[in-house]
Formats: sequence, structure tokens, C-alpha cells
Amino acid sequence: MKRSLSSWLLLLATTLFLGAFLVYPMLRVLVRAVVVDGTPTATFVLALFANAGLRQGMLNSIMIGVYATLLSMVIALPLAWIFARYRFPGRTVLNGLMLVPMVMPPFVGALGLKQVFARCGSLNLLLEHLDLPMVDWFGGGGMLGVVILEVLHLYPIMYLNIVAALANVDPAMEEAAANLGARPWTIFRRITFPLMSPGLFAGAIIVFIWAFTDPGAPLMFEYRTCMPVQMFDTLSDLNENPIGYAIVVYALLISLLAFWASKWFAQRTHVVPSGKGATADAGRRPSRLGLAGIYALLLGITAIALLPHLTVLGVALSDTWFMTIFPRDLTDRYFKLALTHRLAASSIRISLILSGFATIIDIIFGVALGYLFARSKSRVTAWLDTLVMLPLAIPGIVLAFGYVASFQSFPRRNAFPLLIICYSVRRLPYMVRSAYAGFQQLSETFEEAAYNLGARATTVLRKITIPLMSAHILAGAILAFSFAVFEVGSTLVLAFREDQYPIAKAIYLLSMRLTDGPNIASAMGILGMLLLGASLLIAGTILGQRMGELFRSR
Repeated sequence: MKRSLSSWLLLLATTLFLGAFLVYPMLRVLVRAVVVDGTPTATFVLALFANAGLRQGMLNSIMIGVYATLLSMVIALPLAWIFARYRFPGRTVLNGLMLVPMVMPPFVGALGLKQVFARCGSLNLLLEHLDLPMVDWFGGGGMLGVVILEVLHLYPIMYLNIVAALANVDPAMEEAAANLGARPWTIFRRITFPLMSPGLFAGAIIVFIWAFTDPGAPLMFEYRTCMPVQMFDTLSDLNENPIGYAIVVYALLISLLAFWASKWFAQRTHVVPSGKGATADAGRRPSRLGLAGIYALLLGITAIALLPHLTVLGVALSDTWFMTIFPRDLTDRYFKLALTHRLAASSIRISLILSGFATIIDIIFGVALGYLFARSKSRVTAWLDTLVMLPLAIPGIVLAFGYVASFQSFPRRNAFPLLIICYSVRRLPYMVRSAYAGFQQLSETFEEAAYNLGARATTVLRKITIPLMSAHILAGAILAFSFAVFEVGSTLVLAFREDQYPIAKAIYLLSMRLTDGPNIASAMGILGMLLLGASLLIAGTILGQRMGELFRSR
């Protein structure tokens, strides 16, 4: 009875929390888009189709999302297949390198890529030196640069999902088909791909939503004809012109449509689980020629993926990198400024504090919800699980506009409370999934034995359950904290005052300074990369192949 009461109290608390800070802000955005001066109107909602610029912005954003998803799939699918099906020397190291691109947010990578691929960047200067014609690498508009950065940042999410999906495919089914004479391509098309498709589709939805609504890379490339930047540009006159809220409504609808498509596909696709005696990894040894091909593919992708990291590092270390192929006058001065400069140092301190508070909230709700989902499965918990996963489908910039609509004066006076709540809501799915994975691996017999001896539910949770799954709690908390530190969309919208800028807003502001701003911003990006890299390494070590479940929309 006590456990049931605790469960219902938890359901009520979570529903109120997400209702107040997730559902209500989205409803307020809808109201602000269709009700002006107390009068319902469809003028601003329909203006998106009447205005050629806004209409093109929506199409461009969808194209960015589609291109990024398809290219991420093209890169991630062969990588996941290699690591799931083959054993070869250096496999562990190379597997870790596949996740390195995740540690650099696209808006930071833009600082480096612009240095190399701009009209007077390193690559064009090299072509000029070789008496070859210069090339407009970003196609005049910047969309190509945005797509490249999104792909290089997001393909590891697709890779993690596909690896996790392949781990659930029983190799015995593939071997049976091979024994019946089926060719490798037929086996993949008729057996492997259908069985892994739910995981692949779940990862694809996350990649699409992320790329579709990310404002960081387009802002850095000054590619303004896309929905996230058009939303950002309306911040200054939202009270007079609700068109910004109308754009947010369309972005929200498209994101939710993709999310529900993922849920529908997962529910109608029945995957046969691996048998008890099956192993998810066939452990095949490639031939010498095959091994050479694997190394060439993996090292080639790694080299391309690390290009933004290396160029950002070059900008951070160089005192002079203008109209030259390589950086000159290397110095560590900008790393020191990243820790001492007024705006940079303040933003780092603010981000760490805000992310810390947000992580505490995530730990409290995440562990409790993970326990509830693993131990008390019902229609109510299934509904709540869907609600908890919604932040993966609602972009940060969209949620931030909801907070502006709901708490208009708060961000301008003190953005910290809303930023903490926004960070915690956005990263709560990571904590819930990590805790849920820990509870699934934890036998209930220990808890049942304690209950039989008269222990209370809180005592069992504190003295038995949490200590036994502390590693999973740590992994989820680290990921929630590190990704909150570099939250971009909501930070750009909610942080109005310079003395309250977190890291993302400070990097954006510094990157526009003509002197040492890009250098300091790049140094801050490198420091953030080290934090994210360490976080992913620790979380990956603890969660293994289950880490991909943290980045799924279901």
C-alpha cells in the first residue's frame, strides 16, 4: 500500500512538473500565435505561407533535417555493421573515435570550418598557391556548411542507435538464411534491416529534429533563411509582432509529427528478440583485404570528422591566421583569456552552476521515474513515459519561446530560474533512460528480501537499490550535466542580459568580435569539448551498447 501511494505521488509530481514547464508553455505559444489583443485570428499562422521568405525558411530547415539524416545514416550504417559484426585489432580505440564528433556542438565547429572553407580561407589560399581556381565551398548561401556540421556532430547518435539495434538481431537467423543459400545483400535486406529498423528509425528522428531546429550553426554561418534563425530574429518585437510564435508553432508541429511517427512505427513493428543462446556479435575476422578496407574507411571518416576539432584548436592556439594557409604565432594566451576574460569566465561559471542545479533536479526525477517504469508497468506509466520523452521531440529553442510566452518578464529580469528548469526538462530523458537501464539489470530479489524483513520503500531505495545502480545514475547525471552546459537553442533565447550569459551565448557574442573574439570563443569551445569528451567516455564505459537508448525518441 505504501509503495502504491508513493507511486501515485510520484506520478502526480512528475505530471505537474512537466505539465507546468513543458505542456503549458507549448499551449501558451499556440495561444500567442492565434490570439492577438484578445481576438482570435489566423493571420499570423497563415502568413507563413503568404510570405515567401518565411515559406522558404521552413523548406530550407526541412531540407537541412532531411539531408543531415540521410547523410548521417549513410555514414553510420556501415560503421555500425563493422563494429557489430567484426573483430579486428584496434577495434576499441576506433570505436571510441567514432563518438568524438559528438563532443563539439555545430556552432563551435563553424568557427573552424569558416577559417578553412571561406572564400579567403586556407583551402582556397592553397588552391591559389597551386595556380588553381578558387571554389565557393558553401555554395553561396551556407546551407552546405550547416549540413556538414550537423552531420559531423549527429552521425554518432545514429551510429549508437544502429549498434544497439544490431545487438538485438539474432545472428542465428542470418546464419540460417545463409545456409539456405541467401546472398549477403538478400540477408541484409530481408532479415537484418527489418529487425534493426525500429532502432534506426528512432535515431533518425532524433537527428532530424536536432538538425531541423538547431539555430547555432546557421547563425555562425549567417545562413538566415531557415526557421531557427527566423525565430531568433523575432525576439526583439514579439509583443508587437506575433509572427515569431507562429513560426514556433510550425516548428513544434513538424517536430511532434516526426516524434509520433517514430512511436507509431515502433508500435507496429514487432522485432523477434535474440534467443537465449545467441550472441549479438558474430565476432567474424575479416580477411587481409577486408581489414585494409575497414581501416581505410574508419580512418578516413575519423579524419574528416576531426577536421572541425583541429581547425577550432588552430584558431584557439593561433595569434595570426588571416590570409595564410596555416596558423601562425602559436600561443596559449586565448586559453588563459577563456578562464580570465570577464564575459568568458563569467559564462563558464554560470553554465556550470546552472547545469549543476538542473542535474540535481534530473537525478531526483530521473531515478524515481526509472524505478517506477521498471517496477510498476501499466497504461499510466506508459503514458507518463511518453510525456517524459517529449523533450527529445521539442527543440530547445521552441521550449524557450514557450517560456517567453508564459513568463514574459522573467527572462529579462533574471533568466537563471527558467534556464535551470529548461535545462532539466531538456535532459531529463537521458537521466530516466540511464536509470531505467540500471533498474532493468538489477534483480528484484534483493528488494523483495528487504521488504519481507519489514524495510520501508524509502529505506530499500536508499540502502539497496541506489547503491547497486549508482554507476548508471552517475552516467546519466554526467551526460545530463555536460549536454546542459552546451545547450544552445534555449540559451540563445532566454539569456537577455550580458551578465547572465551562459557559455553558448558568450561564444556567439565573442565570435562576432573582430579582434580576439573568435580566438577566445574557440578556446572556450575546446574546453567544452574536453568536458563533453570525458563525459561520453565515462558514460560509454558504464552503459556500453545501451548508451544508444539515451538518444532515442521512444
